[in-house]
Amino acid sequence: MFKWLNKNDKEQEVQDEVKKPGLLDKLIGGLTKTRKEMSGRIDSILSFYKKIDDDLFDDLEEVLVTSDVGVNTTMELIDRLRDRVKAEKVTDPNEVKELLKDEIKGIMKESIENNELNIEPSPAVILVVGVNGVGKTTTIGKLSHNFKQKGKKVLIAAGDTFRAAAIEQLQEWSNRAGVDIVAHREGADPAAVIYDGIHAAKSRKADILICDTAGRLHNKSNLMNELNKIFRVVEREYEEAAKEVLLVLDATTGQNAINQAKVFKEVANITGVALTKLDGTAKGGVVIALQAELGLPIKLIGVGEGIDDLQPFNVDDFLDAIFE
Repeated sequence: MFKWLNKNDKEQEVQDEVKKPGLLDKLIGGLTKTRKEMSGRIDSILSFYKKIDDDLFDDLEEVLVTSDVGVNTTMELIDRLRDRVKAEKVTDPNEVKELLKDEIKGIMKESIENNELNIEPSPAVILVVGVNGVGKTTTIGKLSHNFKQKGKKVLIAAGDTFRAAAIEQLQEWSNRAGVDIVAHREGADPAAVIYDGIHAAKSRKADILICDTAGRLHNKSNLMNELNKIFRVVEREYEEAAKEVLLVLDATTGQNAINQAKVFKEVANITGVALTKLDGTAKGGVVIALQAELGLPIKLIGVGEGIDDLQPFNVDDFLDAIFE
């Protein structure tokens, strides 16, 4: 049965569409805490100083370190900033902020050339890794929804069989996203679930298979053994698929997220990071540290609770949202 719209209905639809926040609006809103902590403090420092001197650079250094930009990255940025100020004969402190933003952009783009998910051409498999509690299940659900909205046929494999209720939570998200899921009983071999997921993806001609993995970080050697078993299954059974190993980290944990990234980088070929809960932290500088210091491309960021609040990461948009 058709629903006919009158002129007023159409006008209202257009107005509603205009009211919907775009990706940049959501990003700006989601980064409010980081913007106040980082950009706001930088503004206060620059307004206090009448000239550019060592004390000014020291204060900027403190802001970056306490925003979890990372000590090594901060030192590199301040050195570059000093050189730039000297080379361009800048004397007004108010001009320093834009130079700092430009240097941050430069150091992030030098470290990573591409922040896009490797999912083309189809089929593709995304292995999602990370410790329990960082938002892996939610990320998989939102990512599935995003792909479904773009017309992709998505299948989820519930490979985290050790955590109580993990399978049920993922099933709930698959229902919300409207995608199929392959699951075994709790305690089953994760690699066996991934194996079945791959063959289901092939038979159903899925564009993207998203695989959850166990989130236990009890020790490196067990973690490596569990993940390597899964990786071997994927390589053997789905050789033709484009592959992405996505590490999920919780932005609110700051330096702990960096430490987790270091461990996972040692035991797996991480191809990208999904950083959750950026809207809940004032230390969004962790984004800069992960990409510039660890060389891990940020590919997705979570800036809210909604199913549409997981978005592709863009360096320019991120820095514009912080330094607006």
